[in-house]
Amino acid sequence: MEQQLEKVLSEIVTQQDTVGALLANRQGLCLGAKGNINPNVSGIGTAISEQVAKLEPNSTVPATVCLYSGNKRCLIQKDGEITGIIYKQTTTASTSIGN
Repeated sequence: MEQQLEKVLSEIVTQQDTVGALLANRQGLCLGAKGNINPNVSGIGTAISEQVAKLEPNSTVPATVCLYSGNKRCLIQKDGEITGIIYKQTTTASTSIGN
């Protein structure tokens, strides 16, 4: 399983504008991280994804949270037992409210 997680993380961090990524289990423990991301965010990311999933408990599509801060964005998505957290670098034009 470790090799599969490493492969997935490697594929994610090679995507355009991606700075770092991690995967966490349902308890919020970091299963693996790549790039510029603090593994300690796994707990809060998991907690956020759990709360967002309660908004539409019968949905078959995993909820995605997108947080913006300065020129970075944090994407959080829980799918089954695994929560993924991805940091992306953004351009200032794409973070403007009017766009």
